[in-house]
Amino acid sequence: MLSHLDSQNNPAMVDVSEKQVTYRTATAQSVMVLPAEVLQHLADGELQSKKGSVFQTAIVAGIMAAKKTGELIPLCHPLGMDNCKITIELSENNEVVIECTATITAKTGIEMEALVGASIAALTVYDMCKAMSHDIVIKETKLIAKTGGKRDFKRS
Repeated sequence: MLSHLDSQNNPAMVDVSEKQVTYRTATAQSVMVLPAEVLQHLADGELQSKKGSVFQTAIVAGIMAAKKTGELIPLCHPLGMDNCKITIELSENNEVVIECTATITAKTGIEMEALVGASIAALTVYDMCKAMSHDIVIKETKLIAKTGGKRDFKRS
């Protein structure tokens, strides 16, 4: 049975009342491909647009979104994160790599917060750069690792 369905197959929040409180972490990654007309605005590790500093704004937006995950994803528990950190770097293939790591001491995991943080940071980069080009691709968003729940996960 799927964990978000009750015995009548109706949507249900997972009951975590019997779970143990543990320290939990999750890291998610979004990868973007930016065209040359956007990358030409890169200087000292930051993209500048008419809207301002792209990566700095995306980091703030991603953190804000991660904090609101319980409001955005219908069956997610509202969580008070212990920490949320977002990094944005350019890879050797000129792809923008956004990583969001969220931590909490709680009865339920925090991977959705990490995934939302990385996703919204990527969407913010898109929004701030679309005036330069619409040929921007958010290539993938994926969970990289999680710890502290029933099973740990690390992408190989």
